[in-house]
Amino acid sequence: DCDEGTCKDKSNILYAWARNAPPTRLPKGVGFRVGGEAGGRFFVLQVHYGDISAFRDKHKDCSGVTLHLTHQKQPLIAGMYLMMSVNTVIPPGEKVVDADIACHYKRFPMHLFAYRVHTHRLGKVVSGYRVRNGQWTLIGRQSPQLPQAFYPVEHPVDVSYDDILAARCVFSGEGRTTDTHIGGTANDEMCNFYIMYYMEAKHAVSYMTCTQNANPEMFRNIPQEANIPIPVKSDMLKMTHGHHEETKDTDKSYLQKQVKKEEEDMLDQGDFYSLLSKLLGEREDVVHMHKHNPTEKAESDLVAEIANVIQKKDLAREITNRDEGDNTILVRDRIHKFHRLESTLRPPENRHFSLQQPKHGEGSWEKEHTGDFHVEEAVEWPGLDLKLGQVSGLALDPENNLVIFHRGDHVWDENSFDSKFVYQQRGLGPIEQNTILVLNPSNAKLLYSMGKSLFYLPHGLSIDKNGNYWVTDVALHQVFKLGADDKEPLLILGVAFQPGSDKNHFCQPTDVAVDPITGSIYVSDGYCNSRIIQFSPKGLYMMQWGEETSLGRARPGQFHVPHSLALIPDFSQLCVADRENGRIQCFRLENGKFIREIKHKSFGRELFAVSYVPGNL
Repeated sequence: DCDEGTCKDKSNILYAWARNAPPTRLPKGVGFRVGGEAGGRFFVLQVHYGDISAFRDKHKDCSGVTLHLTHQKQPLIAGMYLMMSVNTVIPPGEKVVDADIACHYKRFPMHLFAYRVHTHRLGKVVSGYRVRNGQWTLIGRQSPQLPQAFYPVEHPVDVSYDDILAARCVFSGEGRTTDTHIGGTANDEMCNFYIMYYMEAKHAVSYMTCTQNANPEMFRNIPQEANIPIPVKSDMLKMTHGHHEETKDTDKSYLQKQVKKEEEDMLDQGDFYSLLSKLLGEREDVVHMHKHNPTEKAESDLVAEIANVIQKKDLAREITNRDEGDNTILVRDRIHKFHRLESTLRPPENRHFSLQQPKHGEGSWEKEHTGDFHVEEAVEWPGLDLKLGQVSGLALDPENNLVIFHRGDHVWDENSFDSKFVYQQRGLGPIEQNTILVLNPSNAKLLYSMGKSLFYLPHGLSIDKNGNYWVTDVALHQVFKLGADDKEPLLILGVAFQPGSDKNHFCQPTDVAVDPITGSIYVSDGYCNSRIIQFSPKGLYMMQWGEETSLGRARPGQFHVPHSLALIPDFSQLCVADRENGRIQCFRLENGKFIREIKHKSFGRELFAVSYVPGNL
């Protein structure tokens, strides 16, 4: 019964996550105490669905959370501090309504490392602070209309005896015709600020609450940022808050509009991965634990993973290894839905790409040729031991070992950048896993790994003749040269976290190619610039070429996301995967002059990568 609450007995929240949100990391040595005399005896998982239409024809869902349990006592125990308003009333039409909560802290020191905000539709911004000797220190501030997960505290905050914990929720009653009270239905509101903390085990308390405002006068001094709403993209408002719906006609109309828009968006390519994730659910071979709805920019890095998920061995084995009844439906539905969605990424079969001859002086275009090309997946490779995040780059080193560049627990989604391409999640810190993995390609044995605490959003990977790694990071807007055995970069191009289009800045650079003869460096730049830049072996700017694609047919030298590079030293050419134009463009190394275009119907609408095998240009 949705009106009765999740559990009849006392329950404490341990974790929450919402689609499109980043993961939450526990600090080293920190764990939640469960079981025994003091801990909880049961785990209860509650999943809120925004749309149940997918279940009407017996489709099933595999959503879940993976818990890691140990009998080994942890030195630091995690807990939850819940701040919530219980008596706020939001008058109809009122533009700004504040709900303030504050309590004196009277326990042993605790260290805060994550927070979560929660309201329903009227919430604009929720902020939490520690107040010590009149000084306000921000714990976290977030729009409750964004995915309501636990976000990391950007700067470490400790709370000591007699500090004050304070929170403010800002609401608007505009659009309502009656008072809105605190409650559990979609027509009600909530004002919650969750704090995830840890304490020394001997003093640990697993759950604390604050439901009062111990000092209303002090909120006169709350930082102004707490009163400023955080803008949210309209497509993020589709995320429902998962409470029992007792909507009036106005809300029904709103929901109907939202459902209609979701149906219209179902075949949008940008939403393809999240739709597929929703169908596949959580499985052991899906490398990242959370589903994301990437922007169009992120598709390039996820398409390969989509194919891997769909073709993975358990699709064939689920039927034979388990009870055939219900699982047959599950597997069949996954495959059926995938093919329906996959068609959105493929051009119609009767669509032919123009292979017009260029104007005089513009080089030549490659004629179509298909040839025999057939690949089969090695379903047992690489096994389940290799833990990967979003894989953005692959290359072979001089010893023919496979090198993988991946994002660990970071993801590129619609919250990663603002409209000016500035990275918005620096508070997550750099990726704490090794992002560069060297594998024996025959057995997937890990030979070497590196790249920890260096990158935020890896993208391109290439390897020069000396075995140096050349990588790009779209969050940092930088290019790195790394020695295979060096901890520190040998060369860095670009300015960290500063996008730009001059000689010293990049804007989400995608790939690097190095001339094995001259040592010249070529960078494809990138998602928000449409150019190729050449640098000397020491990283000095030499020249650039390229421009944005104009309306109509893309002309030679125009790019719409130059995404991947292949250098062909035997012919002194640099070939570029012009992603959104669905073509390869090749240029002379010495001057950037256009040579030819290669375009084929098998490329589809987009072309993500290009590689060259000597002997068949």
